[in-house]
Amino acid sequence: MKKAAKKTAGRKSPTKAGAIKAQPEGKPLGAVTHFYNHIGVAIVKFKKPVKSGIRLRFHGATTDFEETVKSMQFDHKPIAVAPKGKQIGIKLGKRVREGDAVYEA
Repeated sequence: MKKAAKKTAGRKSPTKAGAIKAQPEGKPLGAVTHFYNHIGVAIVKFKKPVKSGIRLRFHGATTDFEETVKSMQFDHKPIAVAPKGKQIGIKLGKRVREGDAVYEA
C-alpha cells in the first residue's frame, strides 16, 4: 500500500510571513497616510513634533521594521523637525502601507 502524502497547500508556517508579530510598546507617534512606491516616500501624519535622525518603527498588518529618518520634507522643502498634525514626506528603504502605525523605536 502507498502512504498518502500530507497536503500542505494553503497552510502557512509560523516562521514565515504569516507569523504573528509583537505589538510595539507605547502609543503611536503617527500613521502612514500614503506611500509613493516609485520614489520610496511615505507620507506620515504625526501626532507630536518629530526630529530628523530619530529611529522610527513602522508596524501594520504586513509591515514591521525600524529605520532611521534621514530625509523629511514638508511642501517639497527639507525640514529638520516635523510639526504636529502636518503630513510629512519621509524617504524609506522599505514599503509601507496606508494605515500603518509609526512608533519611536
